[in-house]
Amino acid sequence: MKTLILALIYGLEELDCPAFDKGRSMAKKKPEIEIYDTTLRDGTQGEGINFSVADKIRLAERFDAFGIHYIEGGWPGSNPRDIEFFQQAAKKRWKNSKIAAFGSTRRKKIAVEEDAQVKLLIDAKTPVVTIFGKTWLLHVQKVLRTTADENIAMIADTVAYLKANGRQVIYDAEHAFDGYKDNGKYAMATWVAAAEAGADCVVLCDTNGGCLPSEIRRITEEAVKNVPTRVGIHTHNDIGVGVANALEALEVGAVQVQGTMNGFGERTGNCSLTSVIPNVALKMNKTCVPAASLPKLSELSQFVDEIANLRHDTRMPWVGATAFAHKGGMHVNAVQKVAHSFEHINPEAIGNRRRILMSDLAGRSNIVMKAQEMGFEIDNDTPELKQILQRIKELEHEGYEFEAAEASMALLIQKTLKHQALPFNVDSYHVSMRKENDFAICQATIKVRVGDEVEHTVDEGDGPVNALDGAMRKALRKFFPRQLKQVRLTDYKVRILDSSGGTAAKTRVFIESSDGKESWSTVGAHDNIIEASLRALVDSFEYRLMRK
Repeated sequence: MKTLILALIYGLEELDCPAFDKGRSMAKKKPEIEIYDTTLRDGTQGEGINFSVADKIRLAERFDAFGIHYIEGGWPGSNPRDIEFFQQAAKKRWKNSKIAAFGSTRRKKIAVEEDAQVKLLIDAKTPVVTIFGKTWLLHVQKVLRTTADENIAMIADTVAYLKANGRQVIYDAEHAFDGYKDNGKYAMATWVAAAEAGADCVVLCDTNGGCLPSEIRRITEEAVKNVPTRVGIHTHNDIGVGVANALEALEVGAVQVQGTMNGFGERTGNCSLTSVIPNVALKMNKTCVPAASLPKLSELSQFVDEIANLRHDTRMPWVGATAFAHKGGMHVNAVQKVAHSFEHINPEAIGNRRRILMSDLAGRSNIVMKAQEMGFEIDNDTPELKQILQRIKELEHEGYEFEAAEASMALLIQKTLKHQALPFNVDSYHVSMRKENDFAICQATIKVRVGDEVEHTVDEGDGPVNALDGAMRKALRKFFPRQLKQVRLTDYKVRILDSSGGTAAKTRVFIESSDGKESWSTVGAHDNIIEASLRALVDSFEYRLMRK
C-alpha cells in the first residue's frame, strides 16, 4: 500500500497497478445507485431542524419501508439523544435499510484501539460505520495540525480497524473537491489509502458546496478511474447546484449518492433526495429505490416536513404542490389536449397530482379542467363558461386570488352553473370596540336571513373578526345546527395588496376552515378589512352548506 500511495503523490501517470485497473473496470459498468440518507444526522444540522429520539425512529422506519439503502442515525457519543437512538435501533428489524453510525478517523498520534470515539462507533452495534477524514492539506496542516503522512495513516488505520471488527465501512472524504483542486495527487492518495485499507465505498464530499457541476464531473471521473473501490458522492446546495452536482457524479460512475429528504442540512442544505431519487429512476433510467415506492415519494416528503414541524414547501421540484400546477390559459389548453405537452412526467408516478390554477390569466380550458377536478359536469360547450371566466377576472381585479381558495372558486362555479339560491343572506352587521379597565372589548351584531326568517344576534370576541365570526355562528346554528356543529376556523391570514395606500390600502383575507374531516379555504377582498373578512367567512359557511 505504501508504494501505491507514494506513486500517487509523485506521479499518477507512472503508476501501473492492478488495483487501478479494477477501478477502471468498475467505471465501465452501469451499477444500481445506492441511496444513503443522512437526514437524521446531517439534516439536523440545518437551522430550525430538531428531532427527538421518537422522531428519528419514526423517520427511520418510514425510510426503511420506502427502500432507502442506508440510514445514517447520528454520531454515537456526541449527545444522549443519538446514544438512545442507536440503542433502540439495535432492537429493531430493518427490512430494506442498513443503519449507519457516523464518526471520524482516529485522532493524531494515538493508536486506533485506544481512541474513545472509534470505540463508540463499535459500541453502536450498527452494521455500517461511516467515517470522515481529511482530503485538503489546508485542513491537515492548519486545522488538524499534523503531517500529510500521519493523516493518511489515520485514515487507513481507522478503516482497517473497523473492517477487522466486522463493519461495512463507508469513507467520507471531507472537502474532497477543494482538496483535489489544491493538490490532486495528495487528495487521490487519501482516497486510495481508504480503499486499500478495506473501505467498501469512498464518498467524495463537496463539503463547502461551492463547486460547479463541471468540476464535480471531472474530479469524480478521475476518482472512479483510479480508486480501487466503489465511489460515492455527497454534495451541498450552497450555490444552488447540489442535485445537479450529484447527478453529474452519477453520470461518470459514482454508485452511491448521499443526501437528505427535502434537502435539510447546514447552511442552505444538502442535496435533496426527493429530487435525486426521481431523477435517477425516471430520467437516468437507473434503479435505486423499489419501483413500487416511487408513487409514495410525495407523501414521504410531506411526512418528513410534518415530523420536522415545518410547512411543506409548495415549490419543491417533483413533490411540491405547484410542481404540476398550470395557470396560463394557453398552457392549460395544451395540457387538456395532451398532458405531456407541458408535463415532463405523469405526476402520479411520484405521488403528486396535476393542479389547474384560476386567475385573471385563465382561459376557458382552466375553467373546464378545474371544474372537472372539483366534480362538476362541464365541458368546453357549457354556455356558462364565459360568465364564470368573466366573473373570475373581475374579482381578481378587485383583489381576490383563487389559487389558495378553492372553496370560494367552487362556490362561484356552483352558483353560476346551477343558478342556486344562497342558503342564507347577511342583511346587515355592526362591529364596535370599547375599552373598559384597560381591556378592549369587541362586539358584533349581525342580521341573517334564511328564506323568510330573520335572526338577529350579538357576540363578543378577542377582536372584531372574532366577534363577527361568533355572531354569525350563533345566527346560523338556529337554521343549520347539524351541518355547522363541527365547523371551526383553523387559520386566518391577511395581506395588504397595495401598501402605498397606507391604512386605506386594499386587503385580502384568506380563511381556512374545517369540520374535523375536511378542510377548505376561502377568500375575501375589500378596502375595509372587516368587510373582506366577512366575505371570506360567508364563503366558508356557504361552502359547507352547499357542497354535496
